Amino acid sequence: MREMLGVTAAIVGAGLGDSIALLTDGRFSGATHGLMAGHVSPEAIKGGPIGAVKNGDIIVFDIAKRTLTVDLSQKEIKARLKKVKQPLPRYTSGVMGKYARHVSSASEGAITT
Repeated sequence: MREMLGVTAAIVGAGLGDSIALLTDGRFSGATHGLMAGHVSPEAIKGGPIGAVKNGDIIVFDIAKRTLTVDLSQKEIKARLKKVKQPLPRYTSGVMGKYARHVSSASEGAITT
């Protein structure tokens, strides 16, 4: 995915590939380097906890256990998510409007109606 390749290339190009990690609900094309966690689900737009993460929060990547957690209480995550304002769709008609209405998590597969 072109939009993710730019971010990962910037991290590696700045010499930070071995010292920081990228956490996103975005999609990767497979051309990433370093510690990157993509396809985090449920996505922020669907109310997933990734939408509650702020700069300075501690994220724990436990590779051996294959877990990804944020060092926040469930109470704090819920409070933060209540404050998140979801953006209005950029497109409401045509093919892109249909896409905006029907797109869901990659974990649920692709559908169209």
